[in-house]
Amino acid sequence: METESEPYVRLATLRQLHQVVADLNTARSLADTLQTVADGIIAGLGYELSAVNLVRPDGDLVVAAVAGSAGAEALMAGRVGSRVSWERRLAMGDHWGDLRFIPYTEGWVLDDDDVPQWHTTGPAPRFADEWHPMDRLFAPMYTAGASGGELLGVISVDKPRNGRRPGAWGREALQMYAFQAAIAISNARLRANMQRALVRLEREQQALRASEESFRQAFEYAPSGMAIAEMGGDQHGRLHRTNDALCRLLGRSASQMRRYSFSDLVHPEDVGTLLRTSAEGGRAELRLGRRDGTYVWVSLRNSVVADAADGPRFLLTHVEDIEERKRHELQLAHRASHDSLTGLPNSAELRARLGSRLCDRPAGSETHAAAVGPYGCLDGFAEVESAAYGHGFGADVGPDYTPERGGDCAPDEYRGGPEAGYDHHVHTIAPDEETDDGIKGLAVLFCDLDGFKSINDRFGHHTGDAVLIEVARRLSNGVRDGDTVARLGGDEFVVLADGLGCADAEDLAVRLRNAIIPPIRVEGRAVRVGASFGIGWAACGMSAEEVLASADQRMYVEKRSRSKAGRRAG
Repeated sequence: METESEPYVRLATLRQLHQVVADLNTARSLADTLQTVADGIIAGLGYELSAVNLVRPDGDLVVAAVAGSAGAEALMAGRVGSRVSWERRLAMGDHWGDLRFIPYTEGWVLDDDDVPQWHTTGPAPRFADEWHPMDRLFAPMYTAGASGGELLGVISVDKPRNGRRPGAWGREALQMYAFQAAIAISNARLRANMQRALVRLEREQQALRASEESFRQAFEYAPSGMAIAEMGGDQHGRLHRTNDALCRLLGRSASQMRRYSFSDLVHPEDVGTLLRTSAEGGRAELRLGRRDGTYVWVSLRNSVVADAADGPRFLLTHVEDIEERKRHELQLAHRASHDSLTGLPNSAELRARLGSRLCDRPAGSETHAAAVGPYGCLDGFAEVESAAYGHGFGADVGPDYTPERGGDCAPDEYRGGPEAGYDHHVHTIAPDEETDDGIKGLAVLFCDLDGFKSINDRFGHHTGDAVLIEVARRLSNGVRDGDTVARLGGDEFVVLADGLGCADAEDLAVRLRNAIIPPIRVEGRAVRVGASFGIGWAACGMSAEEVLASADQRMYVEKRSRSKAGRRAG
């Protein structure tokens, strides 16, 4: 029953309720807000004990705050009650609006469940509205403020100061307070989430700034060249950024480098390699142009920097100077293919160059070129020869060449079928030496020095080596730029001269013999050697060994045709 001072109690309660609700919005954290909710029950609504049970992410409820009793707080705080047990409580007892009241006559069935609780025994009530220590009153809190929202938590209250069960006004006040408490807790959670998000964002930004600074330092101060280039669009390949090492390597400033793309700087012969490497995001070795017009060998290693939305955007390129390694490789390749004494191509290189001009289809076969020009080769030979040799016979063969396979003239088994290897092949044709039909062919002049052994035996190997070096020089000076002078070994040399007729080859042999005859001075001593030449002709359908053997045989025929004294005199 209501007392005579009920209007005054309502006004006082309203004032206290207003104050505690205002205090809810001053808490600085979620934990402070939960404790303020529990304290507000004691301070503003006239209960001696309160607890705030908060729904966890897994659905169970944890006792997040207790007010009014240190013993109850020690026993209950932090303990968890299952969602099933709480739903059972909220479905029992009397429904006072959103409140749930379970009288002691019904609540005894809840004494042994897993929900944390604090109560004391006491005598039976003396009148109908007297509060019993085993009574339970719960005020659910919902996210939307009303019972239709998601359960946020439950406020438990006990021991009203006036010893009575709350009347209509007390129930309304508790329900109103639970509504405001739900709003305060939701706001506190939102602030806490925002604070955590801001902290996480700040940490991510700090990590990003640290990562960017690390990349900047690694990029700028890398000992080898680094560049960032655009991929796709009208500015494909344009350099956005280059480091100091790359600028020093190419002799250009960073502002000058931004005017170029790698395709502007690469050697013309390496453009295809560059484009394939850029598209694949792989690596390649090629030459880049310096400001002074020279080229430097570099190794490019590319990484595609992808945008999650738009796909590949930029190309991060690592540029390493490999000029010394390439020079060393070229030196090793030169040593492997050239005679160490004279510097001329050696026997293996000679056979490689000769074999690259031969195929296993002799002249007159179905696949042999029908249109033979006046020099015994197809029109456009110069272009094909340039592609195969660079500058005629004087250039080294390409890296994919092997003596067994040859070049464009390789046999069918290496060229992918009977027709595949001959689409662009220039057949080598030998002129008819008996009729001198005017055909220009590839002459093979086999040279053997006369009298060299006696010089070597009499004056020693040092003098013999000096003679060989001088003979090599004279032979090289006596041929055209595109011809090959090679040393087979010992005192044997071979000259490959293309585009010669029979008379031309004989004239060349005479000139070279006359160039060798003059005395050679070695350490103040004059020595003389002669030379015997055999002229053979290379032709498709022959092997390199067969061509050399033919020229060798003709050399011995020519040597035997002259007396020993005549050979020495030339």
